[in-house]
Amino acid sequence: MSKGSPISPSLMASKSAGAAKAPERVDKPAEAGVDTAAAASPVLGPNNVVPPTVMTGSEAIVRSLEELGVDDIFGLPGGAILPTYDPLMASKMNHVLVRHEQGAGHAAQGYAMVTGRVGVCIATSGPGATNLVTAIMDAHMDSVPLVAITGQVSSGVIGTDAFQEADIVGITMPITKHSFLVTDPNDIPHVMAEAFHLASTGRPGPVLVDVAKDAQQGQMTFSWPPKIDLPGYRPVVRGHNKQVREAAKLISAASKPVLYVGGGVSKAHASAELRELAELTGAPVVTTLMARGVFPDSHPQHVGMPGMHGTVSAVTALQQADLLVTLGARFDDRVTGVLKTFAPNAKVIHADIDPAEISKNRTADVPIVGSVKEIIPELTEAVRTQFGTSGTPDLANWWAFLNNLKETYPLGWTEPEDGLSAPQRVIERIGALTGPEGIYVAGVGQHQMWAAQFIKYERPHAWLNSGGAGTMGYAVPAAMGAKVGEPDRVVWAIDGDGCFQMTNQELATCAINNIPIKVAVINNSSLGMVRQWQTLFYEGRYSNTDLNTGHETIRIPDFVKLGEAYGCASFRCERDEDIDATIQKALEINDRPVVIDFVVSPDSMVWPMVPAGVSNDQIQVARNMTPEWEEED
Repeated sequence: MSKGSPISPSLMASKSAGAAKAPERVDKPAEAGVDTAAAASPVLGPNNVVPPTVMTGSEAIVRSLEELGVDDIFGLPGGAILPTYDPLMASKMNHVLVRHEQGAGHAAQGYAMVTGRVGVCIATSGPGATNLVTAIMDAHMDSVPLVAITGQVSSGVIGTDAFQEADIVGITMPITKHSFLVTDPNDIPHVMAEAFHLASTGRPGPVLVDVAKDAQQGQMTFSWPPKIDLPGYRPVVRGHNKQVREAAKLISAASKPVLYVGGGVSKAHASAELRELAELTGAPVVTTLMARGVFPDSHPQHVGMPGMHGTVSAVTALQQADLLVTLGARFDDRVTGVLKTFAPNAKVIHADIDPAEISKNRTADVPIVGSVKEIIPELTEAVRTQFGTSGTPDLANWWAFLNNLKETYPLGWTEPEDGLSAPQRVIERIGALTGPEGIYVAGVGQHQMWAAQFIKYERPHAWLNSGGAGTMGYAVPAAMGAKVGEPDRVVWAIDGDGCFQMTNQELATCAINNIPIKVAVINNSSLGMVRQWQTLFYEGRYSNTDLNTGHETIRIPDFVKLGEAYGCASFRCERDEDIDATIQKALEINDRPVVIDFVVSPDSMVWPMVPAGVSNDQIQVARNMTPEWEEED
């Protein structure tokens, strides 16, 4: 048996929006407009032809990766994957030895997010494989193309509770596009090609390849390219012409349209196409947390990020709209608030690569299945034709309303009363001094929201974060992977003191492998977002949220000493007047990682805010500025 499961339901209707586009240095998917999944050869790699050659299964894994165009791998060896690490040693591929398998998975995510290529991570069986699960789930939620290769115990003892055995195929089936179990070494080339094809086409996502140890050790005949056989997997690329024309009619008739742009536009590399559509329609654009940068913050049509901590202008634009042009977004709860009260008067155009997303949460008046890379230009032409017939809509009143909101409710912060720095100021200065060419990576929590709010994003793929899963520990290893993928860019991991302690061991990986990321620890000595909710909803009862990392009398751990122990340049900044100089010092150091312990106020909160279970109409821009929230059913 070579495939341990049938094609999973998530492969046919996978979970997040957007289509992958291979970067220029690897081969592109099949010609635009063609259903691609049943191609006879891999969509990635240099398309070499390799005649039949006898080798081991392990050698076939390594050779397949090479033929698929892989340059960088993140992993950690162990007994069940050891046969593959032996030929890997002779490969020209760059293997980065991580300190924890979760770090390998997040690093592969960060690499994929900034390069557009499939990220690759490797682990051994049992606990090695299960340590990848968090990163795999994170990649699934955020539609990141990832291939995770794991060793498995020999096929003869699978199911016997052998040493370090775990049913990783079963464990990951709900959180992958597909999970393979390989027990025959002859299946390795086509399984590897299929895994990369699945990960990078349609709605991108993670694929697991679990290889039994005896399949790695056994002899096989390798040839390339292999035949890909994925019955039923045919993601639609082009939108239906009739639906596109219907969408254009709605746009031409709308007086309060909004382009609701999600992470699928970023995954599809459709930023330029989006801008053309936006400027043609003149409609306001909101970019979700996963889409920050896909439309420039400085563009006058950008009204901000929507959602629980979105701008008043973006949240209100969606609520007051009469038409939502939804591109690669999924109407998740952090954007919609109470779903039944979300955008109550709006018709919905919904374009998405994943048919399962359309009308899942909000019924679409005009559904368009396909890649937004193809759909947006088609829609632009249809709108241009429609405007030629019916005229360009007058949006002057709509823009007057939204511009007034932008001027009345700009993003800002209240200075802390405890004398400590405002974390918002620290993050704003990091963005201002580094500039839009940098890459900014965050985990989850207050620091994530502030980084999304106060750094100006002018280009796609500059902002990486754990959106759907909200994974503590994402930032440092994802920044490491991003730096490997884009070595010439400045890469910041903007992390909380809680998140940082989940995966900071990867600083050793960075120091040893000359991966000079910069880490800004926003140290409020607490689990900040949890503490904020305790302040607002639990009458200030701070149950188990104090981390003791920023107190003057006790710092456990001392982040400066910790950074130095890992071979990093390390600093502490406790005064506003030192913020710029400390950041500049970090920017000047490029021969090793940098860790900065920014000691900030624990009382700073993320505003605006729409609490869970509350309508977006009740957005609050600061504490006590609107009536008490009333939870709706």
